[in-house]
Amino acid sequence: MPRHLQNASPDPLADPFHELPGTMGQRRLSLLGARVLFESARPELLRLVDHAYRGLPGHRARSAGPALRIQLRLTQRQLARARRRPPPPPLKTLSGPGGLLCGVMDESNFVLLSPNARAGLIAVSRDMLARRYHARYELIEFALFTLAARALGLVPLHAACIGRAGRGLLLIGDSGAGKSTLALHSALQGTDFLSEDAVFVDPKTLLASGISNFVHIREDSLHLIESDATAARISRSPVIHRRSGAAKFEVDMRRLGCRLARTPLRLAGIVFLSTRSAGSVATLRPLSPQRTLARLSSAQAYAAGRPEWKAFRRQLAGIDGYELQRGRHPSESAIALRHLLERLRSG
Repeated sequence: MPRHLQNASPDPLADPFHELPGTMGQRRLSLLGARVLFESARPELLRLVDHAYRGLPGHRARSAGPALRIQLRLTQRQLARARRRPPPPPLKTLSGPGGLLCGVMDESNFVLLSPNARAGLIAVSRDMLARRYHARYELIEFALFTLAARALGLVPLHAACIGRAGRGLLLIGDSGAGKSTLALHSALQGTDFLSEDAVFVDPKTLLASGISNFVHIREDSLHLIESDATAARISRSPVIHRRSGAAKFEVDMRRLGCRLARTPLRLAGIVFLSTRSAGSVATLRPLSPQRTLARLSSAQAYAAGRPEWKAFRRQLAGIDGYELQRGRHPSESAIALRHLLERLRSG
């Protein structure tokens, strides 16, 4: 048996699979329209859950069925001392019989999921606790997002989402297209913020849920923030390093004073972010329904391969699509989106 697992129990032969982890602490949360139970015997792992999800709006659960159950375990391992440790390896995914899913960084950091049982196990090594961003984003959020999407039959989209009066706009663009910056500027102008990067949609009702905890922006975007006080608060945010090498401020939207979407948003429009500039004023160019669906399918290859996609496409028949060509400042684009939401509300 591996040494890093033996260390977790004084008598590994008596409990070879560590089925007696001790007294479990719990966090019961409503996330992505699901009731979620997080369990762990280690307070430091529950603090990771608190950091990610405490204080978020409790979107009402879609089902009265059993809660999603996610258990977190702390693993031990000995690492050679180094002045600067490399980033953890990227998560590799695999599926198995009975709907089993897994994501593995290494022998001490991995996720096992059973959507049919609505359950998941997350193993986090002690040294990973110092890499809070990777532990949260690549282990905990991977487990929550995958389990919720599969267990509840949601369509997972790589997109941002903002809204007003219960109506939402999907913001779709490649990484680096400015989704996070635009979502932040929209929120600073009073638009409801749902998510910067991952949106989960009920294919029958088009109700979109997300986790409205963080926005990640580059330091060179700070000068675009019109309020000096807000820019100063953002500059005091922790800095995370993406695998691409990009360093970004991790801005906690729960502390920025913005409006977080209190309920799921019903999709009313899809906006594709263009890399082209419209000049001084941002411009929204309407797209035909056929072009909207074609661009959406191309941009969301993973979701388009899921069984829920067919029903989702049918419901999108009455949804308008647009291409946003940005102006000189992100606030111009945010104003254009706000006006669009107002038109969709009155229409």
